[in-house]
Amino acid sequence: MMFCCFQANATDQFVQFVPDTQNFKLASTQESFSILYDPLDDKGIQRALLNLQKDFIKVLRNEPGMVTEPGKESKLIIGSLQSNPIRQLIKQGKLNGSELEGKKEKYIITTLQNTDGTSDEILVIAGSDKRGTIYGIYELSAQIGVFPWYYWADVPVEQQENIYIKKGTYTDGEPAVKYRGIFLNDEAPALSGWSSEMFGGFNSQLYEKVFELLLRLKGNFLWPAMWGSAFYDDDLLNGPLAHEMGIIIGTSHHELLGRAHAEWRRYGSGEWDYSKNEAGLTQF
Repeated sequence: MMFCCFQANATDQFVQFVPDTQNFKLASTQESFSILYDPLDDKGIQRALLNLQKDFIKVLRNEPGMVTEPGKESKLIIGSLQSNPIRQLIKQGKLNGSELEGKKEKYIITTLQNTDGTSDEILVIAGSDKRGTIYGIYELSAQIGVFPWYYWADVPVEQQENIYIKKGTYTDGEPAVKYRGIFLNDEAPALSGWSSEMFGGFNSQLYEKVFELLLRLKGNFLWPAMWGSAFYDDDLLNGPLAHEMGIIIGTSHHELLGRAHAEWRRYGSGEWDYSKNEAGLTQF
């Protein structure tokens, strides 16, 4: 498997594990806390929120609650620009919506004080859109100590007693490159044999792991396996899963209009030659 190794980080490290006068306690092993979110927000965002919840368990051995109404334990508010909690903060003048409006794949992570109905100090992750919000979620995951490659490289997670947030506002801005991703080198017997042994092939179970890695690395694009494989045909859940999680799917250099070359062997008729089989290739 070939990976283009990239990692984009927020401007500064805003997570600390020891107290000082410039930060506030977000979470600890002993105290309950919750994440305020909008249940109507995109399913891909909610999937990333569940992963963040698991990441907190890895670090603190303490599971944050997921709530849809503000409360004193709501120390973390997460949502896209379209979500109700974020719109309320903008309406109240506590969050500058112009930093996100009209932007692509941008997030803002900021600290706020004295928010009605929540704890005195809170952390807010707001995204301009679906992927922007997801990137903000995974930036927090990385800063609390869950390395993006935790699964693929067996990177252990260091446990902490407390998580503190340095007050301020943090962002990567908009990505400078529109499509950022990897190509799966599925040559046999390496990745193809491993994927068959672990997941039963290049199916949605495997791609869920790949998509999560891409999003944790702030990527958005995948060229899937193609040697004897057909992304959309091998597992009918592959395409919908990519859409839900926020991954754009391309095809390799010789695969036309989103159809895998393996599909021609399965369903094509006649020669793979446009000069001799124009009707067959056009129909395909």
